Amino acid sequence: MKAVIMAGGQGTRLRPLTSNQPKPMLPVVNQPMMEHIIRLLGRYGFEDLVVTLQFLPTLITNYFGDGSEWGVKMEYSTEYLPMGTAGSVKNSAYLLDDTFLVISGDCLTDIDLSKVIDFHRLSKAMATITLIRVDNPLEFGIVVTDGEGHIERFLEKPNWGQVFTDTINTGIYVLEPEVLDHIPEGQSFDFSKDLFPFLLKEGYPLYGYVADGYWCDIGNFEQYMSAHKDILDRKVQLDPIGFRLAEDVWVGEGVDIEEGVEIRGPVLLGDHCRVEKGSILREYTVMGNNVVAKRDSFIHRAIIYDNSYIGTGCHLRGCVVGKNCDLKGNVRLEEGVVVGDECLIGENVLVNHDVKIYPFKTVETGATVNTSIIWESKGLRTLFGKRAISGIMNIDITPERALRVAMAYASSLPMGSTVITSRDASRAARTIKRAVMTGLTAAGVNVADLEISPSPVNRYAISAERAVGGIDIRISAFDPQSIEIHFFDSEGIDISEGKQREIEKIFYQANFRRAFAQEIGAIMFPPRLLEMYSNSLIGQLNLERLKKRRFRVVADYAFGGASIIMPAIFGRMGCDVLSLNSFTDESRVTLDQEELNRSLRNLSNMVRASEAELGVLIDNAAERLFLLDNLGRQIPPQMTLLIFVKLLCEIGRRGSIAVPVSMSSQVENIAAECGNPVIRTKVSRSDLMRTSLSDNVMFAGAGSGGFIFPAFLPTYDAMASTAMLLDALSAADKSLSQYMDELPEIHLLSEEIPTSWEQKGTIMRRLLEEVDGGRVQLIDGIKVFLDDSAWILILPDPDAPSLHLICEAGEDSDAARIIGEFSKKIMDIVAV
Repeated sequence: MKAVIMAGGQGTRLRPLTSNQPKPMLPVVNQPMMEHIIRLLGRYGFEDLVVTLQFLPTLITNYFGDGSEWGVKMEYSTEYLPMGTAGSVKNSAYLLDDTFLVISGDCLTDIDLSKVIDFHRLSKAMATITLIRVDNPLEFGIVVTDGEGHIERFLEKPNWGQVFTDTINTGIYVLEPEVLDHIPEGQSFDFSKDLFPFLLKEGYPLYGYVADGYWCDIGNFEQYMSAHKDILDRKVQLDPIGFRLAEDVWVGEGVDIEEGVEIRGPVLLGDHCRVEKGSILREYTVMGNNVVAKRDSFIHRAIIYDNSYIGTGCHLRGCVVGKNCDLKGNVRLEEGVVVGDECLIGENVLVNHDVKIYPFKTVETGATVNTSIIWESKGLRTLFGKRAISGIMNIDITPERALRVAMAYASSLPMGSTVITSRDASRAARTIKRAVMTGLTAAGVNVADLEISPSPVNRYAISAERAVGGIDIRISAFDPQSIEIHFFDSEGIDISEGKQREIEKIFYQANFRRAFAQEIGAIMFPPRLLEMYSNSLIGQLNLERLKKRRFRVVADYAFGGASIIMPAIFGRMGCDVLSLNSFTDESRVTLDQEELNRSLRNLSNMVRASEAELGVLIDNAAERLFLLDNLGRQIPPQMTLLIFVKLLCEIGRRGSIAVPVSMSSQVENIAAECGNPVIRTKVSRSDLMRTSLSDNVMFAGAGSGGFIFPAFLPTYDAMASTAMLLDALSAADKSLSQYMDELPEIHLLSEEIPTSWEQKGTIMRRLLEEVDGGRVQLIDGIKVFLDDSAWILILPDPDAPSLHLICEAGEDSDAARIIGEFSKKIMDIVAV
């Protein structure tokens, strides 16, 4: 007799374990479920097997081949669309010409199949359904039979009022080939829902055999864990699962258990496992082949697949770890956690109960994971990156996540306080902002919504509306698929690292404040804010002098929010302006590098053609300014910074100038001409903004095109920067091109060096030891001064496993050489 193994199941309830493999290939005590079924069939004399396939079929065919290794002959039938249980067997009809048995490839059983076949033949049935008695039949299909086994009734997933018996359908059938004639071709058809009710209705001989023995439908994680427990408790008869080392401890070949390991069975260790001293293996632990458990690990009721690495001091309880996973030191996986194949879990990670981490994900060192990582690119140890919470829209940043982040932020604020919200013109930002507003109001915080607005206007509105903070949502300037959520404090500057940690703590602990019905926050739409912003900015300028100069300007608004405000400001300044892209467009909210270069070339042509005195491109957020002189030449952002420093000095402005530690030393050289001191800050823009709040700082800027005039607003503002530049030029007697020509050359190069997270600290310590005694600055990273004209900054990236080397020297070739030397030092440290 032939047997048909149904092996097309996807096992969606067992994801992420079945995300990249079919359910019959899931290991049960280190062997695929289907292998146990094949051994069972072989035990009862089945030699010819037909396997129906649908989901990832090659993984099954590659593993089992022709079946000769198991003493059987295997043939395969693949369906390319799901055809149901009966439909898949119908698809194999050309291989079935006599009585045959059907069995699922993803169950666990030791039922005596020979007794089922004998009953079928004795009763002269067309179809015999193997039944088994269970304590709780509600989750299964109930089959009611008479005293002779003739089936009288089917009930699919009954309630307790419909439970007339405790016998359920196991999915093991003995069928005559005539049954196939009643299964339609080319459509989905199921045995229990379609075929058997039809045969019963038509009066065909349909019988049920109540079997003894063990049977388990492994449909979810609880059943998957329970099946392992039952095997280790020897409730099911299987072929030997290993060598019996001690009472209830089974091991495979080449197992290495160091002295000092505590094992409390039942436990199974696969081939070539290694368990180091100080580790504790508790009951119902199953370790696959080639698994390593480093010292002082604690593993209890955990299933660990082949080739996984469990680092020192890890704590695993009631969880499943997929194959080829790497768990670094002191990882803690709580009850119900499932980690998919080939995941990397960094040191000191806590994965809380019932979290699912899908295959090929990375969880960063120190992260606390409270929600499943399904489509996200990685699990972060921190929510905040360099500037904001950011990630791929609807992958890393979903409306659900945005709502929870907003609730965490609101929970850190006083009840009844107000937060300003704004966004760019994109649909993605609108979707996320609505979720953010819901989260804020749900936690009892009021929202003053600016709708589509430049980021600086949000920052300005915080003071104008007496708000406690702001949130601005927009597509990333660097990746059109990513979205950023920016948080501002009561001063309108980026929130501090301390505030970020407070929000992260609330978020990861899910310790959200939930307002009562009468405490839900209000949503308001502040009137005349754009007018207030414009008036405040105009108040910083010498309008009479500007109107006399009547600057000719070409302005590209890049389809951003600045197009709503800036034309009116230019008009009040008396400028003649040629405007480009002066409207918002939801499909063009960001420019990639190629589009930016193309826009700058077009802007250059327009400046020359119109004989304008300068050209400006303001990015979508109205934070970065790209400047062109009256000759149409693009001025690099670093040179624009130097122009501001020189111009402000020459028109008599006095005060400190704040710039990041990574900027050129030419800033000091130019500022020294008029006695303006320079303050160096960390590279982060939040630190630059916070420094600009000091009483004596008149200007701050960075090499990204962001400039700050703290007397107006202590944040990047390209609109204010443009107005301040024109105001300063109106007091000067030189053109922008003349200032450009007078500037010294900058020879500043940078390079990114990949490292692991774990190596960063060691590299920085060793480099600092090597330069001990030299002139070093430790504001941010390690800045080493090599001589009067050369320095190099070694700066760890906060978001990526890498270091940035930034070097300034007398010539580009010298800077490249110095970077090469320090790159070699880093490689030598890593190699040790």
